[in-house]
Amino acid sequence: MDKELVDQFIINALKEDVGDGDHTSLSTIPAGTVGKAKLLVKDEGILAGVELAIEIFKIVDPELKVNIFLQDGAAVKHKDIAFEVEGSAQSILVAERLVLNCMQRMSGIATKTHEIVDLLKGTNTKVLDTRKTTPGLRYLEKWAVKIGGGVNHRFGLYDMILIKDNHVDYAGGIRPAIESANQYLTDNNKKLAIEIEVRNLEELEQVLQTGNVNRILLDNFNFAELRQAVNIINGRFITEASGGITTDTIREYADCGVDYISVGALTHSVKSLDLSLKAVK
Repeated sequence: MDKELVDQFIINALKEDVGDGDHTSLSTIPAGTVGKAKLLVKDEGILAGVELAIEIFKIVDPELKVNIFLQDGAAVKHKDIAFEVEGSAQSILVAERLVLNCMQRMSGIATKTHEIVDLLKGTNTKVLDTRKTTPGLRYLEKWAVKIGGGVNHRFGLYDMILIKDNHVDYAGGIRPAIESANQYLTDNNKKLAIEIEVRNLEELEQVLQTGNVNRILLDNFNFAELRQAVNIINGRFITEASGGITTDTIREYADCGVDYISVGALTHSVKSLDLSLKAVK
């Protein structure tokens, strides 16, 4: 966990939610009231966000005590209890919604990722996430992908060069795009991996003739073309497939021999896991 980044996220999220006070709790619950609550699972899937929840409770109120029963990555089912939190009832209620919002979304992502990882068992292909994330939540969503067994692709625009179709078109072609990217790294004394997207076998051939990249993204290739492309590359570069790949087709794409398959749906269209924080009487 990147504590500095996570803590800043929590502080901002609490500021957005609490404002000048949780007036419902302040007006109905006497100050000093001690309570206990349990994180109840009401669904089946992979749990994610427990470590984050601990940090949320700590920032809301360092006196809150959390007793963990299930860790991040645990397979959970209906009626499981992930943890209990005890302390100021007002503090628990301040933290409640932020904990649930984060854990429900993260657990949904981890569950979807785990489902795809299972589909890829027996192959050498790993599933990657993308930058198709919720603004402000990218770190948490990519964290959840890792908890589910997936692999993080680049975090942002700054930690890798990924030359996509629009870059190629604006640059005037495959070769000038690759050559310019390498020159940029030299001029700016940067060490970043270079990946380039190709849309067909002709563009692939141009990449192979140019070289000086680390990974080739084979976008929207059908199965026959993808197998052919992987054979042509023959292990000289890391390979990645993307474009319209679903849980129904991902195994067949993996069987074509690519190293990675990137799936935007891991983070942009998942169903949150049903979780609830219930008072223990």
